[in-house]
Amino acid sequence: MQINRTASAHWSGGLKDGKGQISTQSGALSNYPYGFASRFEGIAGTNPEELIGAAHAGCFTMALSLILGEAGLKADHMETSAKVTLESVEGGFAITAIHLSLSGSIPGADQAKFEELAGMAKAGCPVSKALSAVPITLDVKLV
Repeated sequence: MQINRTASAHWSGGLKDGKGQISTQSGALSNYPYGFASRFEGIAGTNPEELIGAAHAGCFTMALSLILGEAGLKADHMETSAKVTLESVEGGFAITAIHLSLSGSIPGADQAKFEELAGMAKAGCPVSKALSAVPITLDVKLV
């Protein structure tokens, strides 16, 4: 089985004065603005790191749902956030870390089991695998 998804970016202008728009095949983003100011100065709009974080949090949480099911468990709810760190390094900028924070209510699971299964999801989700050049950490809280 092979699945292909697409997204696109449009850009006009220079780095600091330019403006871009990002679109996704699904239409979830349609000409959504991004640029230097939204990436480095906190101005409204999105940025690549935020999008990577959203993709990683979503993929990880779906993978964990699968792993929970295989263990005979089902989440009442789970909430994952991803913090993607962009830093100035020798030669430019790089994503240097990703930290996933998970909390969830899993009937029948204790903290140790939840951490074990979440660790499996972190290692096995396709986005984690794609981002394997970056250190990925995880904290887990059973609520």
